[in-house]
Amino acid sequence: LDLLTLLISLFLFASCEKTSTIGLEIDPTSAIQGNLIDTATITSRTVQEDAAATNSLTRYPFGFINDPLLGTTASSVALSVNLPLDAYDFGTNAVLDSAVLVLNFGGEFYGDSTANYNIDVHQLTNNLAKETSYLSSKVYPTQSALLANYNGKVFPATPFKVTDVLTGAKDTLKTVTPQLRLKLDNSFITNNIVALPATSLKYNSYFQTAFKGLHVQIRPTSQTAMGNGGMMFFNFASTANSGVMLYYRKQNATTTTLTDTVSVNFPISNATGPVAASVVHTNSTAVQAQINATANAPQFAVTYLKPLGGLRTKLAFPYLKKLKAEVGKLVVNKAELIVDLSSGTDVAPFKVAPRLALYRFDIAGQRQNLPDNDTGNGSTYFGDPRANAAAYGGYFDSVNKRYVFTVTAYIQDLLDGKTEDYGTFLAVTPSSTFEVLPSFNTASRAVIGSFKKNPAAGDNILKLNIYYTKVN
Repeated sequence: LDLLTLLISLFLFASCEKTSTIGLEIDPTSAIQGNLIDTATITSRTVQEDAAATNSLTRYPFGFINDPLLGTTASSVALSVNLPLDAYDFGTNAVLDSAVLVLNFGGEFYGDSTANYNIDVHQLTNNLAKETSYLSSKVYPTQSALLANYNGKVFPATPFKVTDVLTGAKDTLKTVTPQLRLKLDNSFITNNIVALPATSLKYNSYFQTAFKGLHVQIRPTSQTAMGNGGMMFFNFASTANSGVMLYYRKQNATTTTLTDTVSVNFPISNATGPVAASVVHTNSTAVQAQINATANAPQFAVTYLKPLGGLRTKLAFPYLKKLKAEVGKLVVNKAELIVDLSSGTDVAPFKVAPRLALYRFDIAGQRQNLPDNDTGNGSTYFGDPRANAAAYGGYFDSVNKRYVFTVTAYIQDLLDGKTEDYGTFLAVTPSSTFEVLPSFNTASRAVIGSFKKNPAAGDNILKLNIYYTKVN
């Protein structure tokens, strides 16, 4: 028993150690250090946006804007008109009372709503349905005859009251969605729609060959008198009820002594016939100077972002290669791109864009999401597992007058050589949807700062914050 007690005591004393020595020793070569770089050089330059197809838009831009900082933008629309149904029959002795072009507004207006808008309607020279391209830069020739004109203010958010003509019943007054209504020339509609032979009314394609379509634009000679002008949007979805509304009388089907009053809509819908926008941009002197500048020209103080196929900003990050060479292998904990709005450029009526897009080019020059925003489409490609669209950012911070993007995964990939910077771009995108393609669903713009080394002096800046760790 004494021997056993002695052995137990020896084991107990041998296992005792000061608490300060408990734990593994830290290998100095494995020490983790945290660092912030906020002076990484960013180059930026305003470049012209690409033209894009406009025949399947959510809403269609229309109007004229005279922006003293960016220049002018004029947008017109070409419309194919469709049969209400195949083999439509106007009946016996049809007499047209009136015809109205109904254009439903699409929800957004940008610019001066108090200005007068002088709007002309002409017939297209060519069948719009037979066109092979609907690029935003395309010009659609028209006939010289003026079919309708409206000169006045527009009310994109005000519901409209119209008389609903009912066959065999009393006409009623009803409220419809906000819309623009232009009275068309009766003789033209009579000769080119009501008097068409039955063969031209048999199928929609036959009717479009006979009627060709309509073109709506701001009268060019009135643009200089519009001041700042504005851009409205039209809705040509199948449920919008835009179209050519005809009101006519015909002989009653059961007796020759009575007449019926009929209203019928020849719909304008991009679900059944093409609708396209034509956009013409004229750059301001300051914008054109950047576009014409050589590649090695000094940085400009600001760059310009303009939707509707207008302007975007091209970025480059030349410091990243130097950072990798100086630091070695590193892990990016967080990277943020800070985009300041240029002071004094959000003055009414030119409201600042509520959201910007940030995207990249791949090796083929195709637009791609950054990995931080690449959530995939859920079918053939599932996106980058690091993507977090909610945290990606790009929304306007009205308090700090800036946009912030989280670009952690993108900067890590550039540093690791996993991807190359073939071009990184900022552009305007609608607040509700993120679009890497040229946006035609909003007219808001932004003027942003460029890379500066003295933000404390109040400079509008374009800055990249990189928080990283390295292994010594």
